[in-house]
Amino acid sequence: MKVYLSADMEGITGLVDAEDVQPPGRDYERGRVLMTEDVNAAVRGAYDAGATAVLVNDAHGPMRNILPDLLDPRATLIKGRPKPMGMIEGLTGEYDAVLCVGFHARAGVLGVLSHSFMGHEIEDIWLDDDPTGEIGLFHAASSAYGVPVALLTGDDTACAEMKAWDPAVATVPVKFARDRFAAQLVPVAEARAAIEASTTEALRNLPGITTDLATTRHLAVRWQSASVASHLTAIPGVTRRDDRTVAVEGDMLHLYRLFNLFLRVATAVTSNPPYC
Repeated sequence: MKVYLSADMEGITGLVDAEDVQPPGRDYERGRVLMTEDVNAAVRGAYDAGATAVLVNDAHGPMRNILPDLLDPRATLIKGRPKPMGMIEGLTGEYDAVLCVGFHARAGVLGVLSHSFMGHEIEDIWLDDDPTGEIGLFHAASSAYGVPVALLTGDDTACAEMKAWDPAVATVPVKFARDRFAAQLVPVAEARAAIEASTTEALRNLPGITTDLATTRHLAVRWQSASVASHLTAIPGVTRRDDRTVAVEGDMLHLYRLFNLFLRVATAVTSNPPYC
């Protein structure tokens, strides 16, 4: 069994603030350790379930957060950016399951460190007219490969968001949102034990899934800046719904790669201030 693991940081055990997840925040280095250990818990659970290989993609911010020397040596790490497929870089239909570790809720939802990809710069995303964020797009892209999402860890709001997309996904809440930068934390040892045990159980009970790469999906993004929308219309197939909203259609994997191009254009056009 080959397992793919995508690791974000906002939903990691114990982290609640920009200082925890953004360099050079005063607690960022400690946050890197906590992130690596949450990932290790999932890796242990995967191997307990019979995994033969685990590929870990560092999917947060600079994508250089996980500490290779502390990572379980049985896992292979993808580190750094840019990556054409961003948070799903390296995923293919050869994998049997996906694990999402440390994920967070979408922009506009009251979850810990909630945002969608670029913080202030992205106000809303819709997939087939359904409001979405990183969780929804990730799930749709993974499904397009025919690989089921087995597990997600994060705060309770992120877990509820994933369950709304797919009730079959196992979720592990490692903290409970009190506000956007405050949470009631699950004790670290308890959270890691839950991640490990839930990963094992989820991988032993994988749901079936059908690949459909041909289905046309519709993606729309509302930006804070009309300038971003204006620049993106230079990409063939991208249209403007209004001054700040662009739309495009295509198969899901094309849309996911195209969206990552959107992010690079938006970063070049704006100053991309911290989302907090």
